Amino acid sequence: MTQQGRAYLYALIAVLLWSTIASAFKISLRYLEPIQLLLYAGSVSTLLLTVILIVQGKLRLIFCCTPRQYAMSLFLGLLNPFLYYLVLLQAYQLLPAQQAQPLNYTWAITLALLSVPLLGQKLRLVELGALLLSYAGVVVIATEGKPFSLHFTDGTGVALALASTIIWALYWIYNTRDKRDPVVALLVNFLCSFPFVLGYCLIFSELVWPPLPGLLGAVYIGFFEMGACFVLWLFALRYAENTARISSLIFLSPFVSLFFIHFLVGEEILPATFAGLLLIVAGLLWQKSLGQKGSP
Repeated sequence: MTQQGRAYLYALIAVLLWSTIASAFKISLRYLEPIQLLLYAGSVSTLLLTVILIVQGKLRLIFCCTPRQYAMSLFLGLLNPFLYYLVLLQAYQLLPAQQAQPLNYTWAITLALLSVPLLGQKLRLVELGALLLSYAGVVVIATEGKPFSLHFTDGTGVALALASTIIWALYWIYNTRDKRDPVVALLVNFLCSFPFVLGYCLIFSELVWPPLPGLLGAVYIGFFEMGACFVLWLFALRYAENTARISSLIFLSPFVSLFFIHFLVGEEILPATFAGLLLIVAGLLWQKSLGQKGSP
């Protein structure tokens, strides 16, 4: 198999697994509160990342960070997994999966907006048009196809889903400044986030042994969403001879996700969901094409 072939294989596996996560969230939340699900899934992911670093012979690197890097991990761990997944899972608890998943997918749009004040980047008029196109899709999905009514299925759920995109975009922006091995940095971030997750669970919820379906869901989410998919995507980018082609595969995920949401969660996929998702992806692709062309 060629290098690019390996890259496609790793990327497609990651995309397929990511496409199941919205369904896993929704099913697991039938048995666990958001913070409980985060605690158990995060523990599984931490264990997985530890095993990966042991196999790679890099576990010692988590003890070799500078004080500044540990401070960065404390901040990044607060953002992700703690705040990001807590807010996202609460959104999934309130919204149908077919709404929460596409709304969360607009994090790239939020990233472009936050890059203006935080990175000093400029937003051209044509780029603003791409952003507005995607957010038009958000309104279509959130209002179930009645965008002019502005009557949202669940206003709090929509606000939480969009807030999760802000948290993830902030995490992405600050994470690009981290020069450590990505798996090492991710494990240290997860370790630093654990006190926040456990403390929140003890104060606002309770430690319980989850029912078997909830436990299996937490293991699945922790193993794939928070761990294996990240590593698979890193491998895909490492082997890729053309990273643009690989990164474009991620746009398949929200559409494949609707298939799983329908058959695993049992939601009837509304035409408005599909139409809104097309607008979101069209805006993202437009934005991506503008980025590749660069400034005129």
